[in-house]
Amino acid sequence: MQKALQDIQDHLREDITKVDEPQLKAMFETSAEVLGGLIKAFRDYEQKNEAAWR
Repeated sequence: MQKALQDIQDHLREDITKVDEPQLKAMFETSAEVLGGLIKAFRDYEQKNEAAWR
């Protein structure tokens, strides 16, 4: 799951350079940031880094 999320995050960040519309660039960057949070949550769950996952 983390790999799939990372792939989508990378794709979004690559596509930022391919579009001209500022709002779409912002949407791509915001989406990439949200996916980064999900990736971190999955990593924390796997490693039991957060109290909620213990």
